[in-house]
Amino acid sequence: MTMLRLLLYLSLLLAAPSALCAPHRIFIAGDSTAAEYGPERAPQAGWGQALQSYLDPAVWEVRNHAKGGRSTRSFIDEKRLDAIAAELQRGDVLLIQFGHNDAKFEDPTRYTDPATVYPQFLMRYVQLARDKGATPVLITPVARLLYDFGSLLDTHGVYTQAVKALATREQVALIDLNDSSTRWIRGLGEQGAKPYFMFVPEQNKADGTHFSVAGATAVACLVMRDWVALQPGLTSALKRDIDCEVRSAGQGGDAARPSRVAHERDIAVTQPGPHGGAGPTTAYPFFAEDTDLPFVLRKRVLHKGAGIGLHPQHKDEIYYIVSGQGSYVLDGKQYDVAAGDALLTRTGSSHALQQVGEMDLVVLLAYPR
Repeated sequence: MTMLRLLLYLSLLLAAPSALCAPHRIFIAGDSTAAEYGPERAPQAGWGQALQSYLDPAVWEVRNHAKGGRSTRSFIDEKRLDAIAAELQRGDVLLIQFGHNDAKFEDPTRYTDPATVYPQFLMRYVQLARDKGATPVLITPVARLLYDFGSLLDTHGVYTQAVKALATREQVALIDLNDSSTRWIRGLGEQGAKPYFMFVPEQNKADGTHFSVAGATAVACLVMRDWVALQPGLTSALKRDIDCEVRSAGQGGDAARPSRVAHERDIAVTQPGPHGGAGPTTAYPFFAEDTDLPFVLRKRVLHKGAGIGLHPQHKDEIYYIVSGQGSYVLDGKQYDVAAGDALLTRTGSSHALQQVGEMDLVVLLAYPR
């Protein structure tokens, strides 16, 4: 374990509240990407707004002081850091994420030079936490969804490097959110990432900086995942999974066993009812060529009057009724079935299924090979 991790471990171990204590707090100092938004701004949300959903409030309580448009400089000038100082105490954590507005060189009330003033201001947040007996955690600025000629742009480069350099020099815990969110966006792709940002045509918005609720939740997961990696003891306070590791696009599964999307229009097979059943059916044998899969998945549409004839079962099988109505016979007993019903037939039983009514009966079938 590195000295930094050992120090973080000891500080958070001492901070961990017992069942009889009030919860310790997580304070967030940051900008609009972490801020909280009311229902009038829906679907916009900040990752700090979603952080509490990952943590048991009886153990860790999130106090989100992040505010839109603020930089390390303006947050301090507006006495927002003073407001945190008034509440911060031993055992608390201060998450610090700035950079988006520090880069606004045209605005002297917010701009900070990344080589000098920016790390100096960040250090004031770190020192406050240490003076109060709290744990500071530096976070690199979250990535923007901004592509140019098919490449995702890094809009925070020198600011990200400044945060990392300060964390190394001062032995401060670091969450490299710029790196993890960049990989997350690349994993989604330019179009796939848009629902996670404020691309909202009905509001005439095309904003690749701010998050939708889905995006805020996903980025909060990245923050929690990397924080738990620094301090595994936090796992006991988690309320939901943080399985959100993202590899770079193009580093998927084995090339010999590719992941892919199947279109049922390409695999439709018109057949008579199986096992001597009446009428026409359409079968969709999904991934039938992947013989290494331990199961078979098929969709079958029983058109009007069609059925699956009575037959003995040689393996366990599940039918799930997607839509329509049918008459199902299992071991001599009849059942009326419809959308939402699932039918399990065990080896040794006999069953049959007949379409009923005007609507096609659509069934998903799953069974071991």
